[in-house]
Amino acid sequence: MKNWVVLPFCLLLAACVSAPQAPRADNLFDDQLFAAPSQRISAADVFALSPAMKRYLKSEEMTYQMHAKGMQQGLFDALYNKKQLKLDYNSEHTRNAAQTFDARAGNCLSLVIMTAAFAKELVLPIQYQRVLIDQSWTRNENIYFASGHVNLTLGKKLSDVHTRYDQSSLLTIDFLPPSEIDGQNRLDISENTIVAMYMNNQSAEALASHQLDDAYWWAREAIRQDPRFLAAYNTLGVIYRRHDNPLQAERAFAQVLEREPDNTVVLSNLIDVLGDLGRTSEANALNIKLTQLQPEAPFQAFNLGIAAMQAGDYRAAKLQFGKELLRDPYYHEFQYWMGIACLRLGEIDQAAKHLSIAMENSTTRNDHDLYAAKLDHVKSYRAPLLVH
Repeated sequence: MKNWVVLPFCLLLAACVSAPQAPRADNLFDDQLFAAPSQRISAADVFALSPAMKRYLKSEEMTYQMHAKGMQQGLFDALYNKKQLKLDYNSEHTRNAAQTFDARAGNCLSLVIMTAAFAKELVLPIQYQRVLIDQSWTRNENIYFASGHVNLTLGKKLSDVHTRYDQSSLLTIDFLPPSEIDGQNRLDISENTIVAMYMNNQSAEALASHQLDDAYWWAREAIRQDPRFLAAYNTLGVIYRRHDNPLQAERAFAQVLEREPDNTVVLSNLIDVLGDLGRTSEANALNIKLTQLQPEAPFQAFNLGIAAMQAGDYRAAKLQFGKELLRDPYYHEFQYWMGIACLRLGEIDQAAKHLSIAMENSTTRNDHDLYAAKLDHVKSYRAPLLVH
């Protein structure tokens, strides 16, 4: 079973530039199909400061910095200076503010939420922004995720309550290198949208862990927090399909397509649901439209490469992985499998090169350790050997 989820580890990518009219959600929820969530699901927890965060703000170092540089610049420097808070980017989990602070790590949405929580405590003006960069695709088993990027801008604390920002001294905090976002357009988004993104991420992560009940309640709350955040409707539809509720899944996907008829992620999901329902002619008609909109689906070449590896055709696999690397040269899984294909062909130096890139661009500790171990193994080779 293949599903496509718009997962804003950083941001929803398929949103319209202008806010769409909110769909009706009252006919989408079917609570009796799911058990109660295993954890608290509350918007109040997203930006809540922990005692440790409050102590950090009152620490001697932070007090001195904010006195010397001002609260805005002091907070900015604390987050950017590796000698201070020492934040690391990690896409494995989406965390709320307190969890991100405790772990000193998170994906860009988590880091934005933690930064905003500090700024709110300091009564600094905040503006959240969607950065319009090319979509990035990842996968977990047979679920595919599209993600993008958000950041936030801090203003100075103002005495004039009628002025929201000191426009001459705005600071944008971003956890991507400037080279990746320079020149990219940005779109202001609301805090409700940020909360909905967080909850949608939690839902998708629960879905990937086969925790369908929790996934449902997170997606439901994401829609309640921002009914215009269409990614959550798609996630809800995927959950219903995984839960063997295809009619409910169809309704959720249809809500998105009414507002975004060319959304390829939702079209792909709806095609599968129509197939589940035996409505083959409708599925075929939508598949023709999807192919016109998206001649080559994300991971299509990668999946062909994996099939070629399983068939022992390593040259064909290398060709397919090369196609994916042209699209996304730093996605670690593409680099890893290109390295394995090269290894099977006896190209030891090339294998080591690609495995090194995979390791450097891994986004979780488990992946990093896997690639590092494989790279050490390859470096020990003195002749072309096969790995299993």
